[in-house]
Amino acid sequence: MAGLILDQGGSLYGTASAGGAGQFGPGGVVFKLTPNLDGTWTESVLYTFCSLTNCSDGASPFSALIFDGAGNLYGTTGYGGSSSRCNGGCGVVFELTANSDGSWTENVPYSFCSLNKCRDGSRPRAGLIFDQAGNLYVTAWYGGDPACSGCGVVFELTRNKNGSWTEQVLHSFRGRNGAEPNGLTFGPAGNLYGSTVWDGDLSGCFSGCGVVFKLAPNSNGGWKETVLHTFVDHPGASPVGGGLIFDANGNLYGETAGDGNIHTFGSVFEITP
Repeated sequence: MAGLILDQGGSLYGTASAGGAGQFGPGGVVFKLTPNLDGTWTESVLYTFCSLTNCSDGASPFSALIFDGAGNLYGTTGYGGSSSRCNGGCGVVFELTANSDGSWTENVPYSFCSLNKCRDGSRPRAGLIFDQAGNLYVTAWYGGDPACSGCGVVFELTRNKNGSWTEQVLHSFRGRNGAEPNGLTFGPAGNLYGSTVWDGDLSGCFSGCGVVFKLAPNSNGGWKETVLHTFVDHPGASPVGGGLIFDANGNLYGETAGDGNIHTFGSVFEITP
């Protein structure tokens, strides 16, 4: 369900949200495709999810992977984890480290819904991004502000000196400013940009058509959200996919799914500052 990434040797890495036949059922896999000299490709399964008790290692990865500078892989799963507050688990952030024998070892830096009422988020569907300091940023579709019945969050993971990770919620969505956020993109001045699938202007769609937003760090350590665009037309309803992309002039591009009407098939959009 997600895109692929390349390593320097030309091998492809990706996730599958189902299959794998882990210890407690099919929970998805992380795989590698290596090119052969005859033009074919060989697949290797690097990790099978739901291999630990109660799927505490995660299940159903919906997002693309990311490498760090040491060659470790990072991603998210929409289910599994250590929390029992969600049916099937609330999801995890996972890390895969290559061993000398070619196998990979999984570590779970964070399991979602570790806080009461899932204020830390749950059910992530987007991939992670790094900042220059090695901190991880991502969104979770649900959880956050209980007043919105959990409209999703943007959060940061910071690695501690002992190798553990600490989560900090940077922003909770509340409906009018968006709900169910997609992937993130860094822009000028360290600002974060993204979109949400739902909410915003409720006059356009049954649950709102979604928004494009900017999060800017402020002097007191918090982040301020600015809604750059609220979708109201049907072809422009419900931004989907990964993060937005910038061109050289600072214009933002993304895509929408449309409103599900037989005459509406989605759109590619541009937002100009």
